[in-house]
Amino acid sequence: MDRTTVLQEVRIMRFEDIYGRFEKGRLGCEEASELLGISVSSFRRWRRRFDAEGVKGLADRRLGKVSSRRAPVDEVAEVLGLFESRYWDFTVKHFHEKLKDKHGIERSYTWTKNTLQAAGKVAKAPRRGAHRRKRPRRPLPGMMLHQDGSMHQWVPGQWWDLIVTMDDATSDLYSAFFVEEEGTASTFEALSEVIEAKGLFCALYADRGSHYWHTPEVGGKVDRDNPTQVGRALIQLGIELIPAYSPEARGRSERMFGTLQKRCP
Repeated sequence: MDRTTVLQEVRIMRFEDIYGRFEKGRLGCEEASELLGISVSSFRRWRRRFDAEGVKGLADRRLGKVSSRRAPVDEVAEVLGLFESRYWDFTVKHFHEKLKDKHGIERSYTWTKNTLQAAGKVAKAPRRGAHRRKRPRRPLPGMMLHQDGSMHQWVPGQWWDLIVTMDDATSDLYSAFFVEEEGTASTFEALSEVIEAKGLFCALYADRGSHYWHTPEVGGKVDRDNPTQVGRALIQLGIELIPAYSPEARGRSERMFGTLQKRCP
């Protein structure tokens, strides 16, 4: 007995138990549907099928049937053959584009990727590290701020660093100014502006620049036991300093800089 069949039997047994309590008046329609994890209209539909056909009416009629959306075997063979003979050195994304533009195969990127992976033509990508996954925003303003600098030709012939401090929850800019070069002084100036205007905050998310962290090895982990001037000041203020380990980790501030670079000049 496969897993799908077992789960179906469990679902039917659970329905019989809850439906029996519903028939005896111990549960209302909404309570019964909530316990089953379905909508009220679905519960009513299940009741009608159960009353008319018994347990057989609750069976999933899709089991044992081939999906109408399943790709034909010859189409799968064609895709695999094209990849092996002509596009073996393409990425999945570029191969998918060629299938659509050159061969008229209108399958999704996900279908193409899964088909190639199932046939062993491409390897599955390793799971992303924690610092590369999308992170939900903090729920309240002041819980975490981002601070970063962006070197850009903000006016013709002039390259400056724009130092921005923004809120993670709302993307509001609390401080933004130009300096010749980002460093300890600009960090303290930005922190001073923010704290004077908004008060203390909980955490600061920043890159691993030398004014934020000592890093024994280039590109390695930060040395939390040897804080910089900025680090010591934040410790005294009770503000947690959080290191960003990749450009992807600073996605919100990078997107903000992209917007400012288009608008400010």
